[in-house]
Amino acid sequence: MTPFPNADPQSLRGFLNMVRDQHPDHFLRVSEPIETRYQSTSIVFELDRAGRSPVVMFDDIGGKGMPCVTNIAASRKLLAECLSTTEADLPTVFREGSQRYIPCETVDRGAWDEIVFEGEDVDLTRLPIPHQFTVDAAPLHHGRPDHRARPEDRGRHDRLPPPDAEGQEPARRVAAFAPPHARVPPPRRGDGPVAAGRDHARRPPAALHGLDDLCLSAPCAEVRDHRRAVRRALPAGALRRAGPRGPRRRRDRHRGRDPRRRPRAGRPVRRVTGYPSEFTGYASYRSTQNVFVAHRVRMRRDAIFHSVVAGMSKDHILISCITREGEILNALKRNIPNVQAVHVHVPHSTCGAFMAVISLKKIAEGEPQMAAMAALSTELYTKYVIVVDDDVDIFDMNDVFWAIATRVRAEKDIFFVPGCKGAILDPSSDPENFTLTKMGIDATRPTGRDFAERLVISEEERAKARAILERAGVKIG
Repeated sequence: MTPFPNADPQSLRGFLNMVRDQHPDHFLRVSEPIETRYQSTSIVFELDRAGRSPVVMFDDIGGKGMPCVTNIAASRKLLAECLSTTEADLPTVFREGSQRYIPCETVDRGAWDEIVFEGEDVDLTRLPIPHQFTVDAAPLHHGRPDHRARPEDRGRHDRLPPPDAEGQEPARRVAAFAPPHARVPPPRRGDGPVAAGRDHARRPPAALHGLDDLCLSAPCAEVRDHRRAVRRALPAGALRRAGPRGPRRRRDRHRGRDPRRRPRAGRPVRRVTGYPSEFTGYASYRSTQNVFVAHRVRMRRDAIFHSVVAGMSKDHILISCITREGEILNALKRNIPNVQAVHVHVPHSTCGAFMAVISLKKIAEGEPQMAAMAALSTELYTKYVIVVDDDVDIFDMNDVFWAIATRVRAEKDIFFVPGCKGAILDPSSDPENFTLTKMGIDATRPTGRDFAERLVISEEERAKARAILERAGVKIG
C-alpha cells in the first residue's frame, strides 16, 4: 500500500512511495521505539555489515512524536531507479545527465509552511535528530545548507557566516557538519567566513530536509562542473529531466530553488564540538567545528525528519562514489579514447574516495599505466588506482585481489608518484602540507605472450546450479 497518497514525485515522500511500491525488499520500517543516542546509526551499520542497504524508517526515536527516515542514498539499485537506468550505467548516466540543466519552476506555496516556530519557540530537542557517535559532542545535523546568494556569489559554493556571540540556548543548537553530498573541499572553507562576514545580515542560511535522492545528488554534480558556474538546483532538474519546483521564500525574499520540505533558518557558529565523524571512518581533528543555531523552523503537520548516517556509511558516501566513477570515466575516454570496455568502480569500503578500480580490454602494454595516471590526476581524493582486465569483476574485491595476487609483478607493475596534493581530511596525508604519495597498480595480463588460462564456469552452468540449490531450499542472492 502506498504510504503517502498524492505525494509530489520530487519529494522525499514520492521517493518513499516508489521504494515501497516497486522495491518493498529495500524498505525497512522499525516500529519499536529506539533511543536518539547511537541506536539508529548502529542499526544501519549492522545492515551494512550484513550486505543490506534498505531505506529505514523509524516510527519513534526518543519519543519525539515524529518519524525519522534514513539510509535513503545507500543503494545503487535505488539510485539507478531514480535515473531510470541500470546499476552498471549509473556513473555514465549521472555524469552526462547532470550537465543538461533545466530551469527551476516556482510554485505558490511550499508544503513546509504549515507550522512555523520562531525565536524563543524554537526547540530542536523536539526533533528526532540522532546523536550518532560517542565522539560527537551533540546531535549531528546533516541537512543541506542553503544561503541567499549575493550577485558576486552566484553559482559558487555555500559560505559559512562569521562566529556568533556567546550565550545561545542549547535548545536552539545542534552540531553542524559539511554538506553530506556536496563534499565541499576543506581548503575552500577557510575563505568562507571572510566572504560571508561582509554582509551576513542579508544572507541567512537554511538547512533543507525532505529532498529526494536526485536533489541530494545535485550538489555533487555542481561541485564537479568545471565549465561554468551554475545554481545548485539546476543539476537536480537535469538528473530528473524536469525542473525542480519550489516556492518563493516570502519572509526572506529568497527565490524558490528546490522542493523543500523542512527549512530551518539559522546560522552556523564556530564552537568546539568535538572532532566530527568523517567519511574516512575517523573522528577528524582536521575538520571544521560548527554549531548551527536555529532561528526559525518551518514544517508540515505530518513532518518526517530525514537524517543522513554519518561516518563511513553508504548513506553518507555512496553518491560521491558514483560521481567519482563518472568523472574518472570521462577522463579515461578523453585521454585514451582507443581503449575499449572501460569500467570504473570506487569502492565504498575505501571511504568512497581513496581507491579506484578500472577494468579495460588491454590492446598494448602501457595502457594500464596511462589509465591509472589519468585517474590519479583527475581526482584529488583518489590516491590508489588498480587496473585489471575485462574478465575481472571490479565490484567483487575478492576478484580484484585475485588479479593482483596472480598477475602483478611488483618490480614492473607498481609505480609511485610522490609529493602529490592530497585531501586535507585524508589522515595519511602530511599534516603540514597535505601531500602524499599516489600509487598505480597494473594487474592486467601481459600482451604478446601466452599466459595461464583462467578457470571459469559458464553462465549457463551457474544458472543450472542456482536452480538446483533453490529446489534444495538454498537461496542465492
